[in-house]
Amino acid sequence: MVALMNRSIDLLEKLADETGNIFHLNRRGYLFVTARPEAIPEMEWTARQISQLGAGPLRVHRGQPGDPKYTPLIENGFENQPTGADLLLDTRLIHKYFPYLTSLATAALHVRRAGWFSARQMGMYLLEQAQSHGVKLIQAHISGVEIIRNRIAGIRLADGEIIHTGCLVNAAGPMLKEFGQLLDTNLPVFCELHEKVGFLDTQGIIGRDAPLLIWSDDQYIDWSSEERQILAEDGELAWLLEKMPGGVHTRPEGGSDSPITLMLWEYQAQQSQPVWPSPSNPQYPEIVLRGLLQMIPGLSVYLGKSPRPRVDGGYYTKTKDNRPIIGKLPIQGTYVIGALSGFGIMSACAAGELLAAYVVADRLPIYAPAFSLERFSDPAYLKLLTDWETTWQL
Repeated sequence: MVALMNRSIDLLEKLADETGNIFHLNRRGYLFVTARPEAIPEMEWTARQISQLGAGPLRVHRGQPGDPKYTPLIENGFENQPTGADLLLDTRLIHKYFPYLTSLATAALHVRRAGWFSARQMGMYLLEQAQSHGVKLIQAHISGVEIIRNRIAGIRLADGEIIHTGCLVNAAGPMLKEFGQLLDTNLPVFCELHEKVGFLDTQGIIGRDAPLLIWSDDQYIDWSSEERQILAEDGELAWLLEKMPGGVHTRPEGGSDSPITLMLWEYQAQQSQPVWPSPSNPQYPEIVLRGLLQMIPGLSVYLGKSPRPRVDGGYYTKTKDNRPIIGKLPIQGTYVIGALSGFGIMSACAAGELLAAYVVADRLPIYAPAFSLERFSDPAYLKLLTDWETTWQL
């Protein structure tokens, strides 16, 4: 996964260079924050493990002479920023560069080769490039496939048209499993509904140059006594009094003059069948806002007073090991690329490159077997998955 992501970010940066960064790639990073001193050893151990796998060096800042220099993030662009990660154990350093964080924060892990960009603008650019090289875009529903001697021969569209082809890629996103059944293949994937809130931070509580901010600690939401009594008496909402998982996160959206902030928290990730439009939880914005108060207490000014948020979302398509499936399917001439979970746009360039290598029979990168469908036919690997307790994904 580290090798795939490194390659994908290499390709993203190359595209940004070639286009004058038309999709606004930045390198603000991800900042994992904890208020629990006892969590620091595990945070450091995990960071060192990922560093050893090729993610870049780990620099630890303890507030002592001889500490490495901390390089502040830049708001826009992606050049001249460090790789690896900075583990900030000096609380003075944390609050100097991230003053909106709670005073209780004891450590912050700043993952540096990370950020975000406009997926829509990059997608349009790539589509235009593909069309300039002869790609034809057809919007239609596929009703069936034609297979001759275990090889794909064509697809049937709902209007009756048949497209003859010797190559077919299942890239159906949340419908990956359903489309796989047309090819008589049972893909080991499932879907989770994930929502996000577009919130107007009109008071400027979170700096517009902030990285993606992630609260790592479990928590109990701080309800008032009256609220606790109401929730305790409501059989459908009493679970909100229980311990909630870590992972609530937020980041600015748009330019420095935009008040929009995104807020997300998968406190109840559940497998679900994809439907459109996707269902929405009316309590979600309030729950996420309250969850963020542990990390950014200044957001409390919006309790009961926040402008109407915009809630949208979609489905993460996932595997048990939370790795994508990229490669050949059993029917000759058919391929799959999917289950890119919550890391889709970050991994998209390398994932597409890997798929293309399969299609044109090019040399495969060393990490290709880790993402092939065949891994789920390995008894030893299946035994490993039986004991897998986490998918390590926000």
